[in-house]
Amino acid sequence: MDCRWVDRCQAYHAVERQHGVAHLTERPDLNPSDTRIHISLHDLRGGGVGVEWDVRACASFEADYGRWQRLCPEQELPR
Repeated sequence: MDCRWVDRCQAYHAVERQHGVAHLTERPDLNPSDTRIHISLHDLRGGGVGVEWDVRACASFEADYGRWQRLCPEQELPR
């Protein structure tokens, strides 16, 4: 989220889709290199399994601290 490319990133777009949240952009044009997405499973109340997706590392990462917050100033930071 603190990456210069977060709004253009195809990997972040895929994670947004998995979370069922609005996309920062509808047509991301950056195909990041050597992306690592962490997927974790957790038990849900009443049974079932929840899935959490997070981009953890990427060779295309360029630090731009606060980038996501500047793009979405009215929203809470995703967890």
